[in-house]
Amino acid sequence: MNPEALVRPELDSGVPAGDVLLAFAAAIIGTDQAALDQARAALKAALGPAAVVGASAVAGNFSKNDRVANGIGIPIDDMVFKGTEELREQLGLNDYKSAVNTFRHL
Repeated sequence: MNPEALVRPELDSGVPAGDVLLAFAAAIIGTDQAALDQARAALKAALGPAAVVGASAVAGNFSKNDRVANGIGIPIDDMVFKGTEELREQLGLNDYKSAVNTFRHL
């Protein structure tokens, strides 16, 4: 898998139908209902109806967990923080506004 494809969609993610999954992920957090409908249809065509359910569940659960962690200020473990330095830099995660929640605990 190529994690850089998460922030550079012109790259191949190395995941089957990765481009379709990324388009669905972008649509699910957007506000364009037609784009979301189109992304669902493309995901269903590429990977089947169970993929739409699975991808939706993953997105919803991630959003829930992320909001809970941010809300209560759960710090990232030092081992995980150090072990993800290159990946966070590669994906620009340190630039997100919510990154202050991680850095203030270190």
